[in-house]
Amino acid sequence: MSERRTKSRPITTRLPDPRRAENVVYEPTPEELRELAAADETTTEYGSPSYVSEFRSRSVERTKNDVDDEFTAADEELLEDAVEVVSERRTICVDRIVGRRHGASFRCRLYVPTEYARIALAWANLFEPSDGGEPDLYTVQLPDYDELAIRVSPEEGFTAVLGSDYTGEAKKSVLRLFMYLVKKRGGLGLHAGSKRVRVRDGDGDLREVGQLFLGLSATGKSTLTSHGLWLEEPERTVMLQDDVCALLPDGSVAGSEGAGLYIKTIGLEEDEQPGLYRAATHESAVLENVAVDDDGTVNFDDPRYGTNARAVVQRSEVPSADDEIDLDRVDQVYFITRNPLMPPVAKLDEKEAAAAFMLGESIETSAGDPERAGESIRVVGTNPFIVGSEGREGNRFRELIEALGVDCYVINTGYVGNESTDVGVTESVTILTELARDTVEWTDDERTGLTIPSAVPGLDVDEYYVPDHVDEYAEKAADLRDERRAYLERFDELESEIVDAAY
Repeated sequence: MSERRTKSRPITTRLPDPRRAENVVYEPTPEELRELAAADETTTEYGSPSYVSEFRSRSVERTKNDVDDEFTAADEELLEDAVEVVSERRTICVDRIVGRRHGASFRCRLYVPTEYARIALAWANLFEPSDGGEPDLYTVQLPDYDELAIRVSPEEGFTAVLGSDYTGEAKKSVLRLFMYLVKKRGGLGLHAGSKRVRVRDGDGDLREVGQLFLGLSATGKSTLTSHGLWLEEPERTVMLQDDVCALLPDGSVAGSEGAGLYIKTIGLEEDEQPGLYRAATHESAVLENVAVDDDGTVNFDDPRYGTNARAVVQRSEVPSADDEIDLDRVDQVYFITRNPLMPPVAKLDEKEAAAAFMLGESIETSAGDPERAGESIRVVGTNPFIVGSEGREGNRFRELIEALGVDCYVINTGYVGNESTDVGVTESVTILTELARDTVEWTDDERTGLTIPSAVPGLDVDEYYVPDHVDEYAEKAADLRDERRAYLERFDELESEIVDAAY
């Protein structure tokens, strides 16, 4: 085992120098990476590579960071061992950049054994090429390590992914620390998609609106972020980010992934998500755990390898994706939920919005815990990658949106009351479009205690009035408010006004 690390000698300084180490294949081209991964590839009907991994979701319960968790000697040894293994084993090393905006851009480096070149191929396709400077963030992924453990040292910018071959671990190793570093600089990292919308308002004048969507994987975040809203020039909408970004004190939103998107493909339909479908069926896509027959036929609806099938697609192949990844200013924030006691949309004041941020209500997905998929869960900020105090994150969110004057909403992408009253993509897109136009009329509703639409052009809002679809609504709504308040009271550092705003 290597010598114990000290503050004077960070662990990252003992990683092999990829430009000099004989055991390291440094910066292979995408074609070379695909060739190295050829033994694991099934070539699809579109000419793209498809791979199957042993692990098909993040290993949440095996993940620790030394800010929130007390590292034992065994944890420290895992970090040391990761460095020792890549110093001796034949390894691929790839450098990339996460983020573009000044103060929210970091160089990152991935080490992975050559036998797992497919991970490096997918990861490299998500981020933009490095400028050649020394990295800020380092990840070592050793899929065949004899123990399953993900260990993170945020202050050193180092992540060891041990025992898992899931590409999502490599991706989140970078994005987790991107959010951590931005927070240290006064911003707030968000598990969110961002888009810019240009529409005509009620008076016929063109207006631009910046939108953010916070939601867990598989709740509709990518769908709503990438949707073109059926607009025609001069109206238009462009997607900037679909997964992780950062709200900065000046009201801008910094993007993270500049080259690709890591999208979920189960249920991907050309009619509902034409842009993402086009990108996923392009030869540049890298498929992971997607059902592909021996003859290359792709079956997006087949959960052959579980329901967390993924594809790394290129932004350039998504028609709604902009060349820019940063949003100059955010105007609207949406919290995506699947809670059947919530209306299709409700407007929140600043304290309610901070409460919604802390509640992070959604459903568990196969990306997080396949065994609990479909269960109701709460994740602060719908962001399972927070490093540091969660209560302080809620306080910071409130500070930022109050200072910036941002409008906030909770939007239900599931169903109202019962499964027969579905809030589909058409309904959600109609709501988003009219909110961007500022044509929605609002009312403070006594029965729900929420500010809900009294009129939305193109949508009969009366059909989705929650109390009409829930037996004993008043009792269930009261129980939900009590439950939410009790949950918020768990966060010692969360401001009391946010706790009191549980809706």
